[in-house]
Amino acid sequence: MSTEKFCAVSLERVVTVLEKFAPKELAESWDNTGLLVEPYTPRQITKILLTNDLTEDVALEAEILACEMIISYHPPIFAPLKSIVQRSWKERVVSYLLEKRIALYSPHTSWDSVQGGVNDWLASAFSVAESKPILQSNNPDFGAGRLLHLSTGIPLSDAVNRIKELTRLSHVRIAAAKGKSMTHTVQRVALCAGSGSSVLKGVDADLYLTGEMLHHDVLDAAQKGITVILTNHSDSERGFLRGFANYLHKNLNEEVEVFVSKVDKDPLITV
Repeated sequence: MSTEKFCAVSLERVVTVLEKFAPKELAESWDNTGLLVEPYTPRQITKILLTNDLTEDVALEAEILACEMIISYHPPIFAPLKSIVQRSWKERVVSYLLEKRIALYSPHTSWDSVQGGVNDWLASAFSVAESKPILQSNNPDFGAGRLLHLSTGIPLSDAVNRIKELTRLSHVRIAAAKGKSMTHTVQRVALCAGSGSSVLKGVDADLYLTGEMLHHDVLDAAQKGITVILTNHSDSERGFLRGFANYLHKNLNEEVEVFVSKVDKDPLITV
């Protein structure tokens, strides 16, 4: 996209496009979504940086790229801030954005709930005959998690390879179901991007796929005959941004350049 000639759009227009894709009403009641930082003096938006987590390094990256806006999947402002000083990294991020006049929007669980969002991206690792939310919202097409019926049963080893390919991970963690091996057939998959314990618990499936789960929930599932695959929390979400960058670019009439952060990464690595 760097060879194209870009115009500029208002912050309000970007927010309108974002909330047409995933209305704020789809977010969980406990979540903090929407426009979180709006500089006092308005700026036209020519460049946007997408990130899964907004750290100080990502904020610096946005400034280097001359972005006027950051869209951070996870909201960096969650617990109430009593001050904006240099005491903590989250306060420093907000202070930096205000100083550089960079707006911040966070969609979080609205992107999890909506059709075509993060959970549906994770489900795209498989050939799916039927998909429905595990915890439905007022609209049965939207909600947390996804329960998948695959078009045909596949070996567990194949499921692992498909997940690695989609997420671009070289390793995942797996807890094989009691008495089952990598050749066991997977037909029903229950998944939840991010932290899936509360959404997946008690769901009847051959496989649970999520970023992270509590030890005792993994143990309980495996003993009940359900295999669990864990990718790390944000590694089950981050890959969605690649496709969404193209969506946002097109729906802003190709008038804004959209980047995906190169420094954003899960804090956990396998060594």
